[in-house]
Amino acid sequence: MVELVEHTCGQCGCVWGFPAALKKQRLEDGEAFFCPNGHQRHFTKGQSEADKLRQERDRLKQQLAYKEDRIRTAEQRAEHERNRANGYKGHATRITKRAKAGVCPCCNRTFQQLAAHMANKHPQFTPIEIEQGALVQ
Repeated sequence: MVELVEHTCGQCGCVWGFPAALKKQRLEDGEAFFCPNGHQRHFTKGQSEADKLRQERDRLKQQLAYKEDRIRTAEQRAEHERNRANGYKGHATRITKRAKAGVCPCCNRTFQQLAAHMANKHPQFTPIEIEQGALVQ
């Protein structure tokens, strides 16, 4: 038994039964067929399953490359911030060692009584804070 599917001619409007197997084949290959009144018709060839899979694969490759690029950028940014933090730490360590050795952080002179010097000569001075690469008093 042949299964028929209804089809309408786009030119004359004639409705007829089209064998389902033939319709499936014509949908895949895009070849011409004729309506009962002789009008040549064809289905526009859609994407094959292989084309769809190929497009999906390409899309997934692009997504993967995008994510890998974002990961690489994040790792580089994290490394940069680690290096920056280490630089600040080193700077703070140098200032601390100099202060312990009696070197004034304001005038870079050495004093036996640094605390007394700071209270007398630099009363506005507050502990040094490192902010955005510069020393802030």
